[in-house]
Formats: sequence, C-alpha cells, structure tokens
Amino acid sequence: MRTILPVLLGLTLLSACRVPVGTTAAQPRKAVFILLDGIPADVVEQVATPVLDEIAKAGGYARAHVGGELGGRTETPTISAPGYMSLLTGTWANKHNVWNNYNQSPNYAYWNIFRIVESVDASRKTALFSTWLDNRTVLVGEGRPGAGDFRLDHTADGFERDTVAFPHDPASRYIEAIDERVASEAAAYIAANGPDLSWVYLEHTDDVAHANGDSDAFRTSVQHADARVGRIWAAVKQRQALGEDWMIVVTTDHGRDARTGKGHGGQSTRERTTWIVTNQSGLDARFTGGTSAIVDIAPSILQHLRIPVPTAVSREMDGVSFLRPHTRPYTRPR
Repeated sequence: MRTILPVLLGLTLLSACRVPVGTTAAQPRKAVFILLDGIPADVVEQVATPVLDEIAKAGGYARAHVGGELGGRTETPTISAPGYMSLLTGTWANKHNVWNNYNQSPNYAYWNIFRIVESVDASRKTALFSTWLDNRTVLVGEGRPGAGDFRLDHTADGFERDTVAFPHDPASRYIEAIDERVASEAAAYIAANGPDLSWVYLEHTDDVAHANGDSDAFRTSVQHADARVGRIWAAVKQRQALGEDWMIVVTTDHGRDARTGKGHGGQSTRERTTWIVTNQSGLDARFTGGTSAIVDIAPSILQHLRIPVPTAVSREMDGVSFLRPHTRPYTRPR
C-alpha cells in the first residue's frame, strides 16, 4: 500500500478494471467482501501490497475504525468475532451481543447481510469461504431458527477440523495452508459461478502477529495475504468482462497493540484503527476522510446490490453506506 498512500485519501479514479464500456444499468450486480485478520492500518500502508493497490486505484483506500464509540454505549472490544459480527450486521456489540471469540450468544434480532439478502430475494446466490467454521455456524447462524433458518447456496469452510489434510502444528502453519485452500476455492467458484454475495475470511495474518508481533514475519504474511486476494480479484475481473457490475471490499477486523503488535482487544488508537479498500469510485466524504467504520460495509454492499432492506432492519443499523449519493441502506417501500 505504501506506493499509493499519498494520493489515496481523496482518490476517485476511473479504471480499466471497472465494467466494460457500453453496459447498462440492468447488468447484474454482485459483491464480495474479504476480511484479512488483524492487520493495523500502519502495517498495510507500509508493506508492498500490489493487489490492494490495484483495487484502490479503481476506487479508493482509506483508514477506518472498529470498536464503536470510545467510552460510549456502543464501545466494542477490538477482538475478532465482535469485529466480524459488526461487519455482518452493521451494528456494534451492544446490539449483536458478540463480545469475544468463544461462548457467544449472538442476538439474531439484528439481521446479518446474508439473512437480509436471502430473505428479500431468495433468487440471489450466496457463498461463504472461511478459515473459521464458527463464522457460518455461529455468527451467520446458518440453519438456526432464531437466525432466520436460511441456507447459504455454497460454503467452503470447516477445514480446521480435517487434521489429516491439515495436520495441526504449534506454529499454526496449517492455518496458512487452509487460507490457501479457502482463497483458491473462492477464486475458482466466483470465476465459474458469479454468486451475488460472497464473504471470504482469511486468518493467518493474525496468527503470525500473535506469535511474532511487529516483525518481518508479520509483514511477509501480509504480502502473502495480498497475493491470495489477487486470485479473487482476478476472478472478479473475469466476471466483469462478462458484463457484471462487481463491488469488492477488503478490510480487517482490528488493529494491534502499540507496544509489541502481538495483542489486541483494548481501545488504543492503533487497536481501533483499521482500513477499507474497494473498487467503487463513488465514495463519500466520510470514506475519503477516513471516518468510516466497519459497520458501514454491509449498508454499502446492500446499496450496491440494490437490495431493499426491510425498514425494521435498516433503522437498527449503526452503519451508513459510504457510496454516493445515498447514505442509508435501501429500504423496502411502505
């Protein structure tokens, strides 16, 4: 990201990677969001990330934040699962009720983006590719009556339970191998099938940071994650060449502690400061000014997909779209 940082905050450039000339408003709208775990903004800005750079040149890069309102009722731990749930629901932990990575009791009254899409338009195809099974079974709540009892159309996860294909090791190299599998499956499926909404979650960067802190090993893991994003981005570009209108968003769930880079969970500036990369060029002043939050991603994707969010769901969202000209999710007409 270091090669483009000086010009990115106000960037709204046209790109050859956008949809082909001559397409119309009726072209299919698709979206994929990718979460690379535990990469603070200062690291992604220092490390060479050519794929994120290319995506940002089509749209924009900006700093963002997690953690809710510091000292307020929405303050949310800078921990992975709360961050994922904030991304999925557009709400903070005081609503979605996920406060840690384990022993969770999500409040499914606040609908996640997959439930919204599946409920509003069941013809839309959804997919999830994840290095952590709980993302689907607990946070999204697939198949749970309280979470809407819906099913995703395609999933690729649970690999961490396969200790034959991915033998566990103390250094968590098996997580890197799973990230490789997840990214490859996501790229292949998107290229072949073009699902309407996909989530890709890759974990290894967080594991490396926990073990090594701010280090060459961590920076290298970020470069490897960028390359994995590259496979998915290549698949998106293949679909764009078919006349589809794609939105890609890449982000992270939290930063790291300032002293060592090994920890997170508190409310320091570095732990709260994250980033968002997207290929969308119609970005509002909140995005370009670096004041967007992780809760703004779901409303932005729903706006791109033109999904009419039920009013009762929309009004509970803490996030707002960072796409111009609208600042609230599409709502179902009364």
